[in-house]
Amino acid sequence: MLTLLDVTNVYMAVFLPTGEAGRLPLGSEARIVLDALPDYVLPARVTFVSPQAQFTPKQVETRTERERLMFRVKLRIDPDLLRRYPEQVRTGLPGLGYVRLNPAVPWPDWLAPGRRAAAR
Repeated sequence: MLTLLDVTNVYMAVFLPTGEAGRLPLGSEARIVLDALPDYVLPARVTFVSPQAQFTPKQVETRTERERLMFRVKLRIDPDLLRRYPEQVRTGLPGLGYVRLNPAVPWPDWLAPGRRAAAR
């Protein structure tokens, strides 16, 4: 058996509610903190926002029901960063993904790329 891994296309899928997913443009900055590397913040970008909800009630009729819809968002790690650390690239690692809905608001210091992440 052989497993091939494209180390230039590694991403984390996160799920956001309708209101947040609808305001998130492609290319937005993101941050990833992996459970296996909790001391490091990885820079990422939003490369996909699903056009369809992932969790849909049977009848989507009221505003409250629409607000419960969740959309899958891909946070992709920079391919150049991944090429520098091919031995550390793994798939399927759990962690936390962070997106910034307002680019005018700076990232908190504890989410600066490459820095040690604070426990949150």
